[in-house]
Amino acid sequence: MNFITFVIDLFTNNNLICMLIAYLIGSIPFGLIYAKKFANVDIKSQGSKSIGATNVLRVVKQVNPKLAKKLAIATMLSDFLKAMLPICIAMFLDISEATIWAMAVLSVIGHCYSIFLSFNGGKGVASGAGALILLVPYSVIIGLIFWLIIGKVFKISSLASLIGFSIGVISAEFLYPNISINSHAPIYLILFFVFYKHIPNIIRLIFKDECKVI
Repeated sequence: MNFITFVIDLFTNNNLICMLIAYLIGSIPFGLIYAKKFANVDIKSQGSKSIGATNVLRVVKQVNPKLAKKLAIATMLSDFLKAMLPICIAMFLDISEATIWAMAVLSVIGHCYSIFLSFNGGKGVASGAGALILLVPYSVIIGLIFWLIIGKVFKISSLASLIGFSIGVISAEFLYPNISINSHAPIYLILFFVFYKHIPNIIRLIFKDECKVI
């Protein structure tokens, strides 16, 4: 009877439910859905095989150039919002700060390792920004500015994403020294997943084989 009570308590725990919701919503592969529905292409079998906006742009451009940019923007916004909205709702419901930070990390993990794609997924940049925008907003804005500048100059999405995200995370140390949970670990954990998922891109950057986004 005690075990049954434990299981019931476990699955009715508000904190656990919030974290599970963050992961499941983060797992929704919007890029894959949009590309399949509106362009009839499978981005998981083409390009970098990522579900993110860059691969949507690259793959859809081959069959419908006019539609490619629209779907890429829709994908980026959706990936951003799917991480932000659960955190926004959790804040409104006065969920604990520790749980909210866990939700931020889990939403990115959901995007990178989606339960709907056999634990494959995207690279976590847009979802990472969405997860952090309500927690360290100025740092996300700084990261976005550098992402735009580097992307405009070099036209290499992965380079812009890695540098922009890194600068944003580092700036949080100075802009938010007294973070609510007394640790910047969740932010660095998100940065770790972003870099880990970009390892193939980093290798191509080193050998100057990374494709430009034109």
